[in-house]
Formats: sequence, structure tokens, C-alpha cells
Amino acid sequence: MTAGNSFGTLFRFTTWGESHGPAIGVVIDGCPPLIPLGEADIQPFLDKRRPGQSFYTTQRKEADQVTILSGVFEGKTTGAPVSLLIANTDTRPKDYEEIRDKFRPGHADMTYLAKYGIRDWRGGGRASARETACRVAAGAVARKILGDTIKVRGALVQMGPHKISRDAWDWNEVTRNSFFTPDAGAARVFTGYLEDIRKRGSSIGAVVEVAASGVPAGLGEPVYDRLDSDLARALMSINAVKGVEIGAGMGAAELSGEENADEMEIGDKGGLRFLSNNAGGILGGISTGQDIVARFAVKPTSSILIPRRSVDLAGKNIELSTKGRHDPCIGIRAVPVGEAMMACVLADHLLRFRVSKA
Repeated sequence: MTAGNSFGTLFRFTTWGESHGPAIGVVIDGCPPLIPLGEADIQPFLDKRRPGQSFYTTQRKEADQVTILSGVFEGKTTGAPVSLLIANTDTRPKDYEEIRDKFRPGHADMTYLAKYGIRDWRGGGRASARETACRVAAGAVARKILGDTIKVRGALVQMGPHKISRDAWDWNEVTRNSFFTPDAGAARVFTGYLEDIRKRGSSIGAVVEVAASGVPAGLGEPVYDRLDSDLARALMSINAVKGVEIGAGMGAAELSGEENADEMEIGDKGGLRFLSNNAGGILGGISTGQDIVARFAVKPTSSILIPRRSVDLAGKNIELSTKGRHDPCIGIRAVPVGEAMMACVLADHLLRFRVSKA
């Protein structure tokens, strides 16, 4: 039996800390020695996820400055656990005083109390998306293991009912707008749509797509540690995620056998190549060498200003609205989190692949 705060096999990390506690952090075990690593390798990814960067994310102002506490000496990993610290500098637990004895609909307040008999009502404690900063830090270390040949990128491809145009996909566009979306036209639609959502005091869900290129064929451990099952678990473990699909995903149910099959041929320069990628780069739980593609659905933020019916600890029916600073679309900041979790899964399986070949 485990406490459920750790993820991975050979590359394994454990996160700790609460949303409005003094700090959060992560301990990474299994990082190979002699890998160049410093705070500067981690900070850019935390900067991508950190709150308060636009009107479309929570206005909580956190620098998310990372400090390496252990596992690095003279700029290189030692093989010992790498411990990373991120201070919480803009906590406002008083914003949650009003709900300390009340259950927010759609949030984990009720379930945490049912499991532990106690809950941290300050922003949701461990159930807060604040915890995902630790995952992003771990993902930055995982990328160092993957090296420059494996590239992991994510994008927001749907907000509410509004989807991007895949014909307009431009990875460079992801860094040019506040939504991490690859479609400039969709970014303009998202701007007006989310502004209306925010002004109403409501929230909306989104779909994020994460892709990894340069992944070698052969990663994955059948039958129960399949690459796709580990990836699905990783993405499903992210706060507010309610669905995951890989490759054609749910759409595969609408395809015929001949449409779904990724045909193969020998290319002009020799070597096998696929003519499509409905499998999302994974067959039989093992990577094919194609891009690994996954999508996940993020539900709307539970903390909203619009009153909703609920109950309190005294067993009374109440009406509840949540004040404080919250993302009107938490799917935006889920993009770097999805990237991090895919990087962690790939690093773990890459290390396992190397061991199996030793």
C-alpha cells in the first residue's frame, strides 16, 4: 500500500506541500548521475506555468522560484535524490475562511474529509492545482534525461465548444498568445469568449494536446506497464482532468478497420515508415517511433462566484459562491503540466529500456 504521492518506476518523483502552506516541492529519485543540471534548466518551465501572467489565469502572484536542495554537485547530478523547493509567497488563506465549514460543489472538499477526517480548507491544500508546479519541476529534470533529440510540446486545442482549426496549426504560434494555442484565429475567439466567462464569475473547460517527437521505437513494458497506460495514468492524475485519449482516441470507435490501420511501407531511403498515426505512436503498449500524441479534457474550475447549492459540516443545505483568485479556464495552465507528465513517463520508460538492453 502506498500513500499516492509518488509517480514512476525508475524515474520516480514525490511531491509535497499545500496550496497555502509555506512551500511546495518535489523529490526526484532515480535521476542518473553526471547530468548537467541547475535552477536555470528548470525555471523556464515553471515560468510558463506560473499564475498571474494574464487576465485569463488566476491573479495570484507567485514567482515560483525554484531552489535545488540536494542531488546536484558542481553543476551535475550525483545519482542521489534531487530535492527541489518552491516557496509560496502570495498566500491568502483568509480568502477561504468563509468556506472552511462548507463543501464547494465539484471540488475535493467533501472527498478529502471523507478519506482523512480532516481537510486543509486553504485553497484546497493538496487538491489545489498549486501542486502541479512540482510536476513541472520534475518534468524539467526528465527533459534533461530525454536530451535534445526527444521534444515534448503541448497546446490548447479546445475551449468550451470552440475548437482550433488543425489546418492552421503552427507550433510557433503557441508562444505568441496567452492560451498556448497553435491557431491564431482560435486565440482571437478564445479571448472574447473567456472574457465573457470571467466577467460572469464562471469558468469553462478545455482540451489540451501533448505530442512527443523523436521518441525511439521500443519504449513500453507490456502487459500492465504499457507506455500508453502509464501515459494515460499520468495525465489522468493531473488536477481537474476528466478524460484522456491517445491517437485517434474515442474517434477510433467511428473508424473502420481499414481506416484505423496505420499502413506501413519502406521509404525511399530505406527503413520502415507509417502512412498515418491513428495509434498515437504506440502499438501493443510499445512506442513505434512515430510522434506520441495524447489529449486530455480539463473540467471547469470548481471555485466560481455564481452561487451553487451545497451543504456544510453541520448537515445544512446552503448556497455557496467562492471568492478568491481562480483560473476562469484552468486548461490554459494545464498545458505545461501535461508536457511535464509526458516527459516524466518517457524518461521513466527510456531508463527502463536502457536497463532491458544492458
